[in-house]
Formats: sequence, structure tokens, C-alpha cells
Amino acid sequence: MQPMERIASGYQLVEAPVATDDDGVVFSDVLGGGVYEWSPATGAVTTVLERRRGIGGMARHRDGGLVMSGRDVAHLAPDGTLRTIHDAAPGVAGFNDLTTDPDGRIVVGQLRFRPFAGEEPVPGEFVVVGGGAPPVTAIDDVLWVNGCQFGIDGVTLYGCDVHRGLVLAADRTADGTYRHRRVVVVSPTGVADGLAIDETGAIWVALGPSGSVGRFAPDGALDLEVSMDARFVASLCFGGADGRDLFVTTIGGDDEPGAVFHGRAPVAGAPITPA
Repeated sequence: MQPMERIASGYQLVEAPVATDDDGVVFSDVLGGGVYEWSPATGAVTTVLERRRGIGGMARHRDGGLVMSGRDVAHLAPDGTLRTIHDAAPGVAGFNDLTTDPDGRIVVGQLRFRPFAGEEPVPGEFVVVGGGAPPVTAIDDVLWVNGCQFGIDGVTLYGCDVHRGLVLAADRTADGTYRHRRVVVVSPTGVADGLAIDETGAIWVALGPSGSVGRFAPDGALDLEVSMDARFVASLCFGGADGRDLFVTTIGGDDEPGAVFHGRAPVAGAPITPA
């Protein structure tokens, strides 16, 4: 791969990248607040939503706009209206990354502690929410829920435990429950942050302090590492007309702001069903 190019900068903790129809990307600033969009046509960044903090995950909605996490799970409509889809239950401090299953149902990571308030980690879980039904636990005992996406089989849900440096998996059954929880990747850096799946079924993981993204085969073997000029890589997504544009987000610190990087991957990303 050619070197990754920095296309947007000046943020704190850049997360939740989602590809747009015009080959750009939207992303959040978890600590600084807001959702932003980078356009390849102009190279400019515009503000999509102001102030909302804690957005660790976003997905496209079938009616337009975005589904996003935070203190609740909400839908931001194209007209700017923000409505709650799912509220936090007692004991849930908020929601981090999210994805959708092949039927468009929302799968989100529940946090049971506040990571940036100095609280000790408490295990959370990935849950299926929305539609007026009670949450269904998909993967439990996740110390710090993070990146998540379904595999190309539409059955296997992958989810990161950033604190333990693991990618976990579970299988969705016909009745909507999940079984066979297991570890599929052990991060070589001890950190497994954001995650994306490519068209071959390989698992791309943000490796945090190495400043890189690793591509892992389904058996957990690392077969490619993509580095960028950053102190900590947080998340990633695929996009572009052919699905091979790779967008990577980073965390700022010291004199280095959080940023978004862009490059071209050797394979396309797997499609994600809108919520």
C-alpha cells in the first residue's frame, strides 16, 4: 500500500468513521464533541452535528442520516432532527461503537463505566437494541466494548475488547440469539480498538499505540500492517466507489491533534446494511 495521507486534523479523539455516498467520510470527536464530514471533491471538512460528545460509533440509516451512540442511541435525520432510539438501562454508563446486523438491527457496545472519568473498567456487553424489543445480549464479559461488525457470512459478529486486546466473536442464530462466544484475534500491541471487515472476510483492527491497522485472517494470523504518522490509531472504515478507500482515525495527545487518514486498500470492505 502507498503511504496513508492525513486529510483532516485538529480534533481530540476521532472515532466512528462512516463512508458517505460521495466517496467521503463522516466522523466524530468523542471528547471535543460533534460530527464532521470530509468531502473528496473539495478537501474541506464541514460540521454535521455540533456539541454532542461521546459518539464512539455511527452507522447509516435507511431513511437517511446517521445512527449514533453516546449517552443513548439516537438517529440524526437529514433535516437535523435528533431522536432517541434506545435509552441506557440502569447500570449502563453509555454506548460506544455500533454496527448493524444483516437485517438492519442495531448492535451496540454497552459501557458500564465511564472510560474518561477515571473509573475502573467494569465488563459490559454487545447488545441488539431498537424496534421496541428488549435488548438481546450478543457478546458478554467485554471489559471495554469497542469496534464491531458482522462477517461476510452474515452470522458471525466480531467485537473488540480494547482493554484486553482481543477480538471476540459469536454466532447469530435463527431466533435472534447468539452462541459460541470465542476469541478470534489477540492483538500484538495489547490493544484492539476499532474494527472493519473486508470482502474476503479478513478482520482489520486498529492497533492503538503502534500507530497502525492490522489485517488478520479469520484464523487470527496477522498478514498485513498499515502504518501512519500517528501516536494512537482508534478506528477505521472502508468506502469509496469501489469500497477500497481506507479511512483511519486517530487520538490526539501532547502536541499531536487527532486526525483522519486516507489511503487505498488492496481489497474492498464488506458492505454494511443500513439501520
